[in-house]
Amino acid sequence: MSVRTPDPNPGWLNEADLYEARRRLPMVYVEAIPVRQDSLGYVTEVGLLYTADDDGRFYRTVVSGRVMYRETIRAALLRHIEKDLGSLCLPQIPPSPTPFTVAEYFPYPSETGLVDDRQHAVSLAYVVPVSGECQPRQDALELSWLSPEQVLSDEVQGEFVGGRGQLVRQALAHVGFAG
Repeated sequence: MSVRTPDPNPGWLNEADLYEARRRLPMVYVEAIPVRQDSLGYVTEVGLLYTADDDGRFYRTVVSGRVMYRETIRAALLRHIEKDLGSLCLPQIPPSPTPFTVAEYFPYPSETGLVDDRQHAVSLAYVVPVSGECQPRQDALELSWLSPEQVLSDEVQGEFVGGRGQLVRQALAHVGFAG
């Protein structure tokens, strides 16, 4: 029996430990493409975050974040969706969350087409319907709801970094949009 005081932030690494872990291990992430659906369940809109990097470049992205130690995939999805879209977004995660793909990011260009300069990451990617009111996260400039046709346009696809446009195309194909 342990009598130690529980860690108030279990599963989190400090910056130095995170840097070292990223250099040596693949990191596990979840990514969620939020969607709105019509009454028949067809995707009518895709929610994309619009943000800027430290160099002032603007880009589009999706809900994304690490899975913490001892955290379930469902809990990680809910935590990141609420963090990025707000607590009133009302995500509809199915009873058995199965990703539409497993994405592999590398710190250099590779055969996957997905790049994360910081690390090698394995990401479980989900399409998540939301029915509530969404507010973008603090570091995002806006949350845009675009039609699938708009998302697949060359203009919007050119605004993604690290190959995430490819991931969103896969998500739309997974839900039957053949635009």
